Amino acid sequence: MDVLSLIGVILGFAALLGGNFLEGGSLGSLYNGPAILIVVGGTVAATMLQTSRPLLIRALTMLRWVITPPYVGLEDGIDKVIGWSMKARKEGLLGLESLAEKEPERFARKGLQLLVDGSEAEAIRSILEVELEYREQRDFDASRVYESMGGYSPTIGIIGAVMGLIQVMTNLEDPSTLGRGIATAFVATIYGVAFANLLLFPIANKLRGVVKERSRYEEMMIDGIIAIAEGENPRSIELRLRGFLQ
Repeated sequence: MDVLSLIGVILGFAALLGGNFLEGGSLGSLYNGPAILIVVGGTVAATMLQTSRPLLIRALTMLRWVITPPYVGLEDGIDKVIGWSMKARKEGLLGLESLAEKEPERFARKGLQLLVDGSEAEAIRSILEVELEYREQRDFDASRVYESMGGYSPTIGIIGAVMGLIQVMTNLEDPSTLGRGIATAFVATIYGVAFANLLLFPIANKLRGVVKERSRYEEMMIDGIIAIAEGENPRSIELRLRGFLQ
């Protein structure tokens, strides 16, 4: 679990609510059903309109990475590659077949299988890099869904504010409706800006960081697998891969 993300979300909203309380406001003053409907509904609708179904599903799937990101262990990856290289040095590339069958990581398993099949180093690199680049681009595009939501949210909040002011202006003769209309106007703006800057933009940036870490790990695996295919000794492979830890 990424405790830092959890603390960030809690601290951000605590600061917002705490500031409101210190200024003499109440929790109820920040709750407004119509404003929530306008901002959340409008933002989601605009995002759905611009996003393809597979990309939207991928973005929703990746959302859990904000709190529970996938494990990326560079040190463990290096140890794994060194173990493969030592086994290949002793038993040949066919000796890696049993490891390929048991390998839990799909990307690493594919690389090992290519080694066992006797593929040339450049062919292995080409196959694995195509998969890496496609997966990386897809995940970056999915993270941009939240960035787009962060762009729409404040604008939808302004629309909500204008709608609230319209209600105020059309009901000036009825003072009992003025308070509700003004509240919707200002609270909708707060919702739009707060959701964008406390949730949506940070989520997009967090997901991009996770995607970059996964890509760095897979780039390291590609280098290690290619080095094994080219017959480098385990010590040289280790020194090369430790450059990814810098």
